[in-house]
Amino acid sequence: EIYARNQILEVLGMDEYEEPGEIVGTISLEDTLNELTDYAAEHGILENNSVVYRDLFDTRLMNCLMPRPSEVVKKFHSEYEKSPEDATGYFYKLSQDSNYIRRYRVCKDLKWITKTEYGDLDITVNLSKPEKDPKAIAAAKNMKQSGYPKCLLCMENVGYAGTISHPARQNLRVMPVTVNGQPWGFQYSPYVYYNEHAIVMNTQHTPMVIDRAAFDKLFSFVEQFPHYFLGSNADLPIVGGSILSHDHFQGGHYTFAMEKAPVETPVSFAGFPDIAAGIVKWPMSVLRLAGSDPDRLCLLAEKILTA
Repeated sequence: EIYARNQILEVLGMDEYEEPGEIVGTISLEDTLNELTDYAAEHGILENNSVVYRDLFDTRLMNCLMPRPSEVVKKFHSEYEKSPEDATGYFYKLSQDSNYIRRYRVCKDLKWITKTEYGDLDITVNLSKPEKDPKAIAAAKNMKQSGYPKCLLCMENVGYAGTISHPARQNLRVMPVTVNGQPWGFQYSPYVYYNEHAIVMNTQHTPMVIDRAAFDKLFSFVEQFPHYFLGSNADLPIVGGSILSHDHFQGGHYTFAMEKAPVETPVSFAGFPDIAAGIVKWPMSVLRLAGSDPDRLCLLAEKILTA
């Protein structure tokens, strides 16, 4: 407590402290950070009192309270010995409690379910990602462009203080995982499009490629975390993800409507009698493969991909 207090005093440019009086009512993380950031703005610590600069500053405050990455990894593995669910439950809660996932913004997102001929579809409108203010945009234009970190998914983001063009990540923790024999990282999305929205990314800044290895990687991860799904965007511009320059997947603890949709037209593939396949009743082209052997599923997926 004393250590964290002194770290916060340093960030606020203060060198004295007095114990507060009796605390009445509940303490809100959002309100507390807002008050401290208001203080910083009033005393000239903030360069500009706008959302971009405030986010950079309150993340710096949260860094004073964060456990070191090695502590988080140790705790995660300790929880994993109980169950994969316990491990991800701990890690997700930490990502929220650390304000990396800003609960008070995520709760503003609009979400509802609509009945359609394809089943009950999830509709979401994301309102938790803050818009950049004009002053920050103008300042970013005049900044010297940096190649560090290369993108938002690089491991170098852990502990990064951020700039007006790159969000602060002092409160980010990434869990090392082995995916198909290679070192990868596992973290959560700060914008939470669905429950426990996870990102699994290569520790190397290498472009996304959908090939046989990609299918093997997907199975490798879900075998370790069977309560999660994992999927991939296309590796194509426009229809792909927003960061095609960095190999990654997205997953989480959620069941999408497409998973519940029935097979409309069964399909068979020569040489694969052990795999059930079919065209799913869905507004876009979806082919579902089902079987008990991941290697066989990946082999067929590769044949379909390269056909």
